[in-house]
Amino acid sequence: MKHTKVRDLLNSTTTLQEVNAKGWVRTFRNNQFIALNDGSTINNIQCVVDFENTSEETLKRITTGAAVSVTGTLVESKGAGQKYEIQVNKLEILGDSDAEKFPMQPKKHSLEFLRENAHLRVRTNAFGAIMRVRSVLSYAVHSYFQQKGFVYVNTPIITGADAEGAGEMFQVTSLPLDNLPKNEEGNIDFKKDFFGKHTNLTVSGQLEGETFAMALGQIYTFGPTFRAENSNTSRHLAEFWMIEPEVAFNDLDDNMDLAEDFIQYVIKYALDNCKDDLAFLEGRLLEEEKSKPQAERSEMALLEKLNFVLENNFKRVSYTEAIDILRDSTPNKKKKFQYLINEWGADLQSEHERFLVEKHFKCPVILYDYPANIKAFYMRLNDNTEPGRETVRAMDILFPGIGEIVGGSEREERYDVLVEKMEKLGIDKEELYWYLDTRRFGSATHAGFGLGFERLVLFVTGMTNIRDVIPFPRTPGSAEF
Repeated sequence: MKHTKVRDLLNSTTTLQEVNAKGWVRTFRNNQFIALNDGSTINNIQCVVDFENTSEETLKRITTGAAVSVTGTLVESKGAGQKYEIQVNKLEILGDSDAEKFPMQPKKHSLEFLRENAHLRVRTNAFGAIMRVRSVLSYAVHSYFQQKGFVYVNTPIITGADAEGAGEMFQVTSLPLDNLPKNEEGNIDFKKDFFGKHTNLTVSGQLEGETFAMALGQIYTFGPTFRAENSNTSRHLAEFWMIEPEVAFNDLDDNMDLAEDFIQYVIKYALDNCKDDLAFLEGRLLEEEKSKPQAERSEMALLEKLNFVLENNFKRVSYTEAIDILRDSTPNKKKKFQYLINEWGADLQSEHERFLVEKHFKCPVILYDYPANIKAFYMRLNDNTEPGRETVRAMDILFPGIGEIVGGSEREERYDVLVEKMEKLGIDKEELYWYLDTRRFGSATHAGFGLGFERLVLFVTGMTNIRDVIPFPRTPGSAEF
């Protein structure tokens, strides 16, 4: 008999049918009741074993984590908490699990312990829910852009270009590290490397994405990116996924419209398709916050926070206006900010971003027109800005509880201005000749943004550490599994 998913059994409209279910034992109590889960839903189905007609040896093998197959009759449940259960008439142990050694026992485990067992943590309710939500959000990303006529482009993972100009990149080489070839100047001779040049893992698909947007009109990338930033914060990973749309003929206002519409679409999609998982994660978050001081607790429950983003238009505020607000704010005047805002030109920290969203405007915020010297070389320089206070057509979207979730800009489409900026910053024009070609041949206004997928998952699931929303986190000193 073909087995039926637990999700489908629980949603069944008919009973008294013979069914087969396969999954893993979450709990087994009174030698009679198996809570069975197969990953299709956060909910278990109760399987009632006829223990009087089941061998003692088989009953002993029904342990937490064991894989089993049950065949029986789907009936309305007599117990509270579930609509249906299976009256088992045949039970088979597919895979044993030593109860004393299996780490994922039916009790509360610390998140740190679960990270150390990342290969097994997905068997817990919390991580099963997180990964199903992640999967649904991933589908929603593609669904949104495909419906809008965007072309999905797979930009290279191995690149010779540093899109951000930050230099925090992982090098790719096939050279023998214990005997590196040197050139006449005594430097590493990358001409003898696999690609014949110095290459890295990408930090962004944006630059390559721009070349395709200038032919296909509107494209998006969605793939892994890498950053060798030695940061152990709860918001940074060395390997993460980026969503990067790029649209020809869009200006900064169009870019803001697109980002706001996109974010609201994918959050609504998750709310519509992950009800059980999000309800569980909301309860988990409420329970976790009980142990925190009142001042550190979220002002909104998880579902309320997600609906808050859907129901509020994003407030658009210039960087200059934001600096004035922050400089005059009570936390700044009373020196409550860790990083005090004293002058125009300061790079905003997460505490400033969250203040603007959570305390001042009380809605998602899009900041735009940032100082040129704290933003990337490819962002369009604003016309008519004061000398010493040059700004670029950049934008960041700020969310409650997380700060920046999106960064984007209108791109510098003027060849001479872009070359001048690259020269000033010491960026190799020969290396990026192909990027400059998009400004030589049929250049036009265009814009795009990048959204770190894990930050989106972090926001939607209510988790507080980015290591808990990716299957196997890669962080400084850790590349387990």
